[in-house]
Amino acid sequence: MDSLDMIKKKKLEQLKKQYMNGGRTMEKKWPDTPIHLLDADIEETLKKFPTIVIDCWAPWCGPCQMIGPVIEELAKEMQGKIVFGKLNVDENPRTSMKYRIMSIPTLLIFKNGALVDQLVGAMPKEMLVQKLKLYH
Repeated sequence: MDSLDMIKKKKLEQLKKQYMNGGRTMEKKWPDTPIHLLDADIEETLKKFPTIVIDCWAPWCGPCQMIGPVIEELAKEMQGKIVFGKLNVDENPRTSMKYRIMSIPTLLIFKNGALVDQLVGAMPKEMLVQKLKLYH
């Protein structure tokens, strides 16, 4: 058996174990930092995770800079429950128009690929945590 066959066998065993475990080992693969999203990959990402919060922001936006570190903290604290993403509205106009982003920061909350809520404006971490408890 050559090394390629050994790698294939090992990977197949991992996938089988994951499948037999009901996919629970996949939870560890959830990111603990916000995912950088683009117009081109947002739909694929929405299908990948059950609950996603997308921070729509721009580099020139002061309130966006204030909420950025909060999003970073929540990505770590809520890993396995909610995935966080960041979408630069200046670089991704198609998504911004699709979800009618008029003010930033705006947080788009998706459950199973469907938009379920929109939070506009910077808010304290405690307030944001309370609002997000509804979705995980």
